[in-house]
Amino acid sequence: MRNNIINISVLVLTIILNACTSEESNTKEDDSSIQEGLYLSQKPPGLIPEAFAPGIVSTEEYLESEVTFLPDMTELSFTRSGGKYEEPTLFVMQYKNDKWSNKPISSTDIDEYKERFNPSLSKILNLEPFKDIPIRGGAVSDKGTFYFYVLNYEDGSGYMSYSRLINGKYEKPQKMSKGINKGKYIAHPFVAPDESYLMWDAEKIDENTPDIYISFRRKDGSWGDAINMGMQINTALYEQRPRVTPDGKYLFFWKGDVKVREDGSTYVEGGPYWVDAQIIETLRPKH
Repeated sequence: MRNNIINISVLVLTIILNACTSEESNTKEDDSSIQEGLYLSQKPPGLIPEAFAPGIVSTEEYLESEVTFLPDMTELSFTRSGGKYEEPTLFVMQYKNDKWSNKPISSTDIDEYKERFNPSLSKILNLEPFKDIPIRGGAVSDKGTFYFYVLNYEDGSGYMSYSRLINGKYEKPQKMSKGINKGKYIAHPFVAPDESYLMWDAEKIDENTPDIYISFRRKDGSWGDAINMGMQINTALYEQRPRVTPDGKYLFFWKGDVKVREDGSTYVEGGPYWVDAQIIETLRPKH
């Protein structure tokens, strides 16, 4: 099971970070690819997560990554693999005149689009406070505070830390509290632009599939203990990589599972889900 967990994390990460080597990527392969409305004409979900855009983005035949929007919501991207997509293939859709349509991406533009949707942290990681820390990834708030995770895939050990940007320089990283650094395989943080909450995924010590957690910032500036986001979000499957849309309306995340073939080999299936971001407020401590 541990190898399966490592495989799914590596595979999903590969899907997000790697580009396809084909000449063009099309979000749909027929004339019905044009969709109206800000969210591909999809009926908005309530407090129960739903697969995003079935048949357009989410499919049963392929493995899709989570959906990422540009800050101005004019483009979205995801990747698809499996079947005829032997390599993770980047799909981009563009919103114009109240309609979404394919945006073919040439192989020469792949790196540019990867950077556009998932900006590299290389500049931050090359700064002095972080050079000797084996950082796997992170997120940055509007104030420039850097929240990141360190993770050892071999034994699941790791932790979440942060570093504030003060007078144009990052302070010495601070390890977050034990109330947040619970469990194993702690990874993939998303921080609210105003730093009012932090989300990430992690496994419980006695379980082998990740759940999504949230912590709210208290009035004194400290972070509250990790809150499991509950049965509406977390199931017996893998729930990972939470992120809220730039307009603040929806929480997107990836849900999937590891399956075993008759020959004993394994494969991953899953795709992007979305839910009304109001679910975050239902978890906020009343006091």
